[in-house]
Amino acid sequence: MNESIIVVGVLAVITIILLIKTAVIVPQRLEYVVERLGRYSKTLSAGFHILAPFLDRVAYKRSLKEEVMDIPSQDCITTDNVSVSIDGILYIQVIDSKLSAYGIDNYKFAAGQLAQTSLRSVIGKIELDRTFEERDSLNQQVVFAIDEAAQNWGVKVLRYEIKDITPPQSVMDAMEKQMRAEREKRASIATSEGDRQSRINRAEGLKKEAIEVSEGEKQKRINEAEGQAKEIELVAQATAEGIKKVAESLNMAGGETAANLRVAEKYIAEFGNLAKENNTMIIPANMGDISSMVATVMSVLRHTQKTPPVQSS
Repeated sequence: MNESIIVVGVLAVITIILLIKTAVIVPQRLEYVVERLGRYSKTLSAGFHILAPFLDRVAYKRSLKEEVMDIPSQDCITTDNVSVSIDGILYIQVIDSKLSAYGIDNYKFAAGQLAQTSLRSVIGKIELDRTFEERDSLNQQVVFAIDEAAQNWGVKVLRYEIKDITPPQSVMDAMEKQMRAEREKRASIATSEGDRQSRINRAEGLKKEAIEVSEGEKQKRINEAEGQAKEIELVAQATAEGIKKVAESLNMAGGETAANLRVAEKYIAEFGNLAKENNTMIIPANMGDISSMVATVMSVLRHTQKTPPVQSS
């Protein structure tokens, strides 16, 4: 009885060991390459699998995820014989686990070395100034060169990115001086353009101001001329109306007597004003004969009344 228990226990232990050795659980996005007696047997995808005891073994484990590889910095020489230090990042993905296991010994090391040699090759075809301007083109050329060779490795090169381009210190100093000179040049050009535009704006402003002033002066003179013309016209009309009324008054009963009295009053008043304003006066010889002076004025008025008015053309 005890021997049976021992045998059952031994068999149970052996069964457990065999299950542990032969049962394989493959995680998601991983593949296991299985060899049977040293030869490729099959590729296990994600899930639970049972291997043949003592015959099958997992030889390689491959991740189907995108992998990132840091490409160490290296010195490259441009076509104008300038040495620059360049490092980058390579993105690859295993698409065939069998080829990645048997197509090459270490696909990561091979991809990194090929990235470095391809980068040195493409850098050697361009000048230093263009290395900063054509990063996208350089990245695409490196990807094309690696991807063409990696097809036999079961690996797909997704992209390559240059991280840093570091030229020698002497070249960096020269580039700094060049950039400083270029910035100063642009600043001088911008200043001169601003001064030029400022002068143009001021000249246009003065021109417009002169035009506005001349237009204002012109309108002012026109207005003054129109005002003076209107004033002359109104004065002439008032004078004519006054003369007309005087003529009508003379024809009325007692008109001539009233005119005589008015002229005499005016004569005396004006002569009195003249005496107040001047210390020296020239007295007419017939000053006392006011009646003769009034008669002379009335004679002129009668003559004016008889003269027909001039018809305006």
